[in-house]
Amino acid sequence: MSLYDDTVLVLKGYEDQPELRDLYLEHLAAHPDGVYKPCRAGHITGSALVVDQAGGRVLLTLHKKLGMWLQMGGHCEPGDTTIAGAALREAREESGISAGLTLLPGGPLRLDRHPIPEPCNWHLDVQYAALAPADAVAEISEESLDLRWFPYAEVAAVADASVVRLVEATRARLGA
Repeated sequence: MSLYDDTVLVLKGYEDQPELRDLYLEHLAAHPDGVYKPCRAGHITGSALVVDQAGGRVLLTLHKKLGMWLQMGGHCEPGDTTIAGAALREAREESGISAGLTLLPGGPLRLDRHPIPEPCNWHLDVQYAALAPADAVAEISEESLDLRWFPYAEVAAVADASVVRLVEATRARLGA
């Protein structure tokens, strides 16, 4: 199965945010290359909010280009075979947590569509959460200005509404 086919299946099975889900599916139907960065009409991205469940906190990266605190995530690459795998790969790369990071079961938590600068138009982000092992040590990547753990209650003070909604959805799935 290809990354394109996997992404379509994941989206078809995603029941929340039906209007946005349908927009993603329409995009992919019109743009078979829509899972990769070169698609100028927009492209699918995968992200994962790294969570320390026991500590009640999340790991955010201060994005180098945007200057914003965000979850880990980014573009799909040719070696990616699933959108979940792309999100987990990005989480590992950007957090520096190479061992023990696992996606929260149940599939994506949210979808988020946001404009990006030319030459592309949109990121169509499929958002997951990843559970960090208790002994996780984060290391800043070259894509980041900073990397920091934030208690759930502090996220709204540093991040935008998209990240806050992702934290809320993650906490709801965790029952936290």
